[in-house]
Amino acid sequence: MGIKERRTKILLSLFLLTDVSFTPINFNERVQKVFDVTFNQKTRGTLSGIMKEGLIEKFPATGGTGIKEGNPEQDPSQINNQYRLTEKGFLELCFQFPFFRFLKETWDGKWRVISYEIPEKKRELRDRLRREMQGWGLGPWHRSFWLTPHPVLDHLKDLVSQKEEEQYIQAFQADHTFGDKEILIEKVWTKSALDKRYRELFKKWHDILSGKEEKTEKLKKVVTEYVDILKEDPGLPKELLGEQWIGFEGFNIFKEIRSILLS
Repeated sequence: MGIKERRTKILLSLFLLTDVSFTPINFNERVQKVFDVTFNQKTRGTLSGIMKEGLIEKFPATGGTGIKEGNPEQDPSQINNQYRLTEKGFLELCFQFPFFRFLKETWDGKWRVISYEIPEKKRELRDRLRREMQGWGLGPWHRSFWLTPHPVLDHLKDLVSQKEEEQYIQAFQADHTFGDKEILIEKVWTKSALDKRYRELFKKWHDILSGKEEKTEKLKKVVTEYVDILKEDPGLPKELLGEQWIGFEGFNIFKEIRSILLS
């Protein structure tokens, strides 16, 4: 599904299967197949670790309403426990998939501007910082200036505090005073190109659903295609995009498909 890290797969599966309700979910055979997570010792260790961090919670299977299909004899631990995303886990996920944030939270109307000019001889630092900031919904405003509506500055402070790259970074929080926001959004995030990508996604979903594969395999493909675009969507709020933005439509369509394929 285009994601290698087991930790991310687990957090993402808990959100995409329940969205903002954070309902407990069984990691049964079906869920494992859709999200490409094998319930082995490494997965159990990852679950244990992120529970200790407070990113997920565990519940007895009888107390939840998660997906319970699959082979109960495959692994008793899949049936005896369910897992749900916590608020802390959701926030961590938002730093990788910013689209999720404003499905649950309200934008505070503030813009964050981040500037960094790390010398070429420090390329390793620059590349590492860019990787860390990749999912923050940042868009290139001008050379060395990046813009985002997401509340990322405290996270940035924690990330670079007492580190070498701290000396090369300036960050600001501001209101938008005047100017055409539509022009700004197109310049910084190329909204029209993202719109096109969503339309292509809908065609791919249609082709998948029209196929003859069984439901679990179809859902796996639907999720894989969706994750590819979620990694690129900056997650701008409805105050900037409008209620009818195609990305919000895509999320609603995904929920409908999910409901059909899990029935």
